[in-house]
Amino acid sequence: MGKFVVVVIDSFGVGAMDDVSQVRPQDIGANTCGHILQHFPQLRLPVLEKLGLINALGFEAGAMTFSDGAVYGTAMLQHEGGDTFMGHQEILGTLPQAPLRMPFSAVIDEVEQALLAEGWRVARVGEGLQYLWVNEAVAIGDNLEADLGQVFNISANLAAISFEDVRKIGEVVRRCVKVGRVIAFGGILESSQQIPAAAEEKQGIYIGINAPRSGVYKNGFQVVHMGYGVDASVQVPQQLHDAGIKTILVGKVADIAINPHGVSYQNLVDSQRIMDITLDELSQPGDAFICTNIQETDLAGHAEDVARYAERLQLVDRNLERLMRAMQPEDFLVVMADHGNDPTIGHSRHTRENVPLLVWRPGIQPACLGVRTTLSDVGATVCDYFSAKAPQNGTSFLSPISGGNHGCTIAH
Repeated sequence: MGKFVVVVIDSFGVGAMDDVSQVRPQDIGANTCGHILQHFPQLRLPVLEKLGLINALGFEAGAMTFSDGAVYGTAMLQHEGGDTFMGHQEILGTLPQAPLRMPFSAVIDEVEQALLAEGWRVARVGEGLQYLWVNEAVAIGDNLEADLGQVFNISANLAAISFEDVRKIGEVVRRCVKVGRVIAFGGILESSQQIPAAAEEKQGIYIGINAPRSGVYKNGFQVVHMGYGVDASVQVPQQLHDAGIKTILVGKVADIAINPHGVSYQNLVDSQRIMDITLDELSQPGDAFICTNIQETDLAGHAEDVARYAERLQLVDRNLERLMRAMQPEDFLVVMADHGNDPTIGHSRHTRENVPLLVWRPGIQPACLGVRTTLSDVGATVCDYFSAKAPQNGTSFLSPISGGNHGCTIAH
């Protein structure tokens, strides 16, 4: 055994999934990787090129070409939409359940009664559409930044209520609802009234708090994401812990995945610092699973900033070379994404795309992994590598990559 490192380049998809015309028509034609390379035809990412990025993309773009020595494939999203939270739960071996989509107004009565039963002070705010105002410091309503109807937000002033209490409120809401995610978060505000002052309605159906406008992100921000149908007891970190293997999470994955027995580097955004921590952990003695998320690519996608996205990719490429130089013969590296976020598509939301699956270890022989039907195949492979019990979902590809090329065509 040794180290198994998974680097998730957040949102770096390689082309719209076949189902987008039915489920997400706004994503028709999306291709985050392809469009960035076409926008900057002189852009070079030599390490990702060597690892088989262009093979996974399926066509040569700009200065980038196919690799004859790559171990590569692509993976489909099994979860609905294209979501960082559920993408990482899927990577860690969760079988995604189909959440319900609904406005908060559909469950406000049930949530209100559950909170009152737990002793919280609850008021309704709004004349037509309403959200809940708890203990005069916490708003509960629709998330207005994700796809509408999929997420509920709990926005809090942490100067007036502890984050632990905000988490408890979130747990009450999570028990009551079946949307994909409940996000409980807050920051230190001068006045709790900054939260209701940032209330907005959309489409005459949804009402919630514009989180950036409320100021909660600016000072002392804390967050916990609570997903629907996520059972940490059957995910990779728990299975590895049971086998005596440590899990290390770095970056946004540490904020959204449950890892009570391992090491989690939380609340990190700067890509260089994240890659420095990853390299440092790789260099430590002992067996370990390291999962790292590079969030700044996703932020560039949301900003529709192609130049910033390309610059962050170059930084990642340079740091992948550092990781590969430090890896021992028994170590494995997987580079992948969790969805797309095409900065050229015409909207600022995630795009539902297939993702690259690039695998490397010192001396590895070329192989292709085909199209994997779920991101969970990565988690299953991690458990297989460490001889741990398999997670809830996924099929290991350890045997194909250990045996070299098994009949696939490496260059297209």
